[in-house]
Amino acid sequence: MNMIIQIIAGLVGGNAAGAGLKNLSLGTAGNSIVGAVGGLVSSFAAGKLGLSADAVANLDIGGIIQSVVAGGAGGAVLTAILGAVKKAVAK
Repeated sequence: MNMIIQIIAGLVGGNAAGAGLKNLSLGTAGNSIVGAVGGLVSSFAAGKLGLSADAVANLDIGGIIQSVVAGGAGGAVLTAILGAVKKAVAK
């Protein structure tokens, strides 16, 4: 369940980063795909750090909020990084 939440939050975070950082945007589809992957990566990272497994399994509100924040941040960060790389390669 937490993986699905973080993928969706990553998708939203990627699109928010693309909208906020116009010069680093990958387009709507690119922002969505990269954001979803960033959310998925944050899901695995949070699991490895032991931050999200039990709380979300029981649908604890704190765990769900944590998954949304981690997924959104992961999606936004990965979108910004890949947007910067794309911009640097294009020069």
